[in-house]
Formats: sequence, structure tokens, C-alpha cells
Amino acid sequence: MLHVTPLAVSEIKRLLKDRGHQDYGMRVGVKGGGCSGLSYLMDAEERPQEHDRVFEVEGVRLFCDPKSYLYLSGLTLDYSNQLIGGGFQFSNPNATRTCSCGTSFSV
Repeated sequence: MLHVTPLAVSEIKRLLKDRGHQDYGMRVGVKGGGCSGLSYLMDAEERPQEHDRVFEVEGVRLFCDPKSYLYLSGLTLDYSNQLIGGGFQFSNPNATRTCSCGTSFSV
């Protein structure tokens, strides 16, 4: 399961609306790279891929590929509008180490 806070839901809706993609979902995944080995990724997509897990929270659809889900199961996605350190925040119970900026991790 992926968890999304109300602030993150609001920001995803705003981003999709600003891009003219109100009917799109948000892909959440991981890729190799970053200080700790794996980096988070997010991107708007029109529809899920064939084997994606799809989660819906307050009208926002999240797509996650099976490989990424191995690393992201239980993730809580939050959003902060703070001037310093703001943006999407990933709280990942599977991470054993994270970088200081919170955008990469290892398991």
C-alpha cells in the first residue's frame, strides 16, 4: 500500500490541473542513482502500465511498477510548502539509509 497525506493529494491535484492533465495519474517509483543508491521518481502519466499497482486516494491515482513497489510498499508521501526543504517528502519504512536531502535511499 502507498499512503498519501491530504497535503500531498492537494499538491498532486494542483500540479495535474496546472499541466492540463486533470484526468492523469501520478507515477511513483524508484531508479538507480543518488547519494544512497536509489532515487525516488514522480511523473504525471495518462494511464497505468499493464502490471502496475494502482492506488486511488481522494480522487488521485498513483501508479507504481512491480519492481519499484518492492522498495516502496508502505511508503507515505507527504508535501511541505516550507521555503527551505519544501516539496514532496518520502517516508519509506523500507529504507535503511537516506541521504541528507531525503531524495535517495538504500535498503
